[in-house]
Amino acid sequence: MNDLRPPSLAQADDSREAVSLYQKEAKIYPRAVSGRFANWRWSMVALTQAVFYGVPWLQWNARQAVLFDLDAPRFFLFGLVLQPQDLIFLAALLVISALALFFFTALAGRLWCGYACPQTVYTEIFLWIERHTEGDRQARMRLDAEPMSARKLLRKGGKHLAWAALALFTGFSFVGYFVPIRELALQTFAAALDPWPAFWIGFYGLATYGNAGWMREQICKYMCPYARFQSTLIDGDSLVIAYDDRRGEPRGSRSRKADPRAAGLGDCIDCTLCVQVCPTGIDIRRGLQNECIGCAACIDVCDGVMDRMGYPRGLIRYDTGNGVAQGLTREQQLRRIRRPRVLVYGALLAASLTAFVALVVLRPAVTMDVMRDRGMLSRVGEEGRIENLYRVQLMNRTETAGRWQLRADGLPGLAVDAAPPLELAAGEVRSYTVRLVLPAAQASALPPGAQPIRLELMPLAAPGAAPVVAEKSTFVLPR
Repeated sequence: MNDLRPPSLAQADDSREAVSLYQKEAKIYPRAVSGRFANWRWSMVALTQAVFYGVPWLQWNARQAVLFDLDAPRFFLFGLVLQPQDLIFLAALLVISALALFFFTALAGRLWCGYACPQTVYTEIFLWIERHTEGDRQARMRLDAEPMSARKLLRKGGKHLAWAALALFTGFSFVGYFVPIRELALQTFAAALDPWPAFWIGFYGLATYGNAGWMREQICKYMCPYARFQSTLIDGDSLVIAYDDRRGEPRGSRSRKADPRAAGLGDCIDCTLCVQVCPTGIDIRRGLQNECIGCAACIDVCDGVMDRMGYPRGLIRYDTGNGVAQGLTREQQLRRIRRPRVLVYGALLAASLTAFVALVVLRPAVTMDVMRDRGMLSRVGEEGRIENLYRVQLMNRTETAGRWQLRADGLPGLAVDAAPPLELAAGEVRSYTVRLVLPAAQASALPPGAQPIRLELMPLAAPGAAPVVAEKSTFVLPR
């Protein structure tokens, strides 16, 4: 069949090529960098890991200081003992953490990502291991390009063994927050781990190994939601890492002795070191990007280049978008901190923190729940007295045992029938069946139906003291 299409279209079809829509992500080889911000990052690595690995080993009142015991279930946070009914406190901590992140982001950008995020911290540690086993950027690139050999196998194998050991220790420490870590250590050394702790150690270790060793920047770029909604949290007055294009452009290479102004050049010598040190592989000279985690590696390396060239530091720096565009001074930028979004986030955070502290401080040492027995609202007992049954649940929120006496109040003659002392161990929750009785003479003087009463828990250790806790209920008189 003759091709009736114009020659240009026929030639276009002949030149078509198949293009894959699925392209492999290019591996990023971050270059080692030193400087003041790198020192700050390593200080945060040391601090966060000292807390994470060290806190499970701390003791408090002859027990683990921080333990989320799911078997009890009971949660210990130093002197604070939480029961499942107290999960509202943990939910409140999550809300406070979210508000703190919003406030801090509006004020200072993504410093959390660059210095304290677990993904960043463990990636930094794993990269440190990689540099000490395979070398810096160029050495790692050459090693990956060369064919497999004994030398390459030794270096790669040593790196992965170190990664696996650190990942498993991380998983062990994580599980130590849910299983007493001293018992867990003895079971581990005796190769007698229970199935579930062994599974979670392996699972969390595998997640650490995969996220920090293999996926790295892809977690930040594609999986972390924080990078996606940060644009709604920051504005032109939020602190970000910025490239001063007015000072740096046009960029170009030159000798140290050359006068850049005479050559029509800016201060950027286009060395691309800022790209080589970036853990997410971006070029900060293209402006603020979602992938930027605010780690300041580009600032450190650029300051070093400026020092060698004899130029002022700060071509890449922590600044605000408006500060770079308008040439604002530090004093002018500080005055812009008091803007609506910062004030709103700050007020919400302060209110949440105040409410949380107040709830913790005012939380009673013992709580009591009173529920009527629905199977028997009321009955007439011996000598015409009226009886009502209740289920009383007590929760001891302290770490000391206690003894209390239950007392009924609200109706003349109302008493607790044969009430033994109520005893609870530290952190114990227990239910009691309680019978309240009202003599016939007093009952006959009251109208039938539900009468308001109050049950009070009196401390036996301090006779005459005020009730520890009191709960309202009703006493039903038969018709």
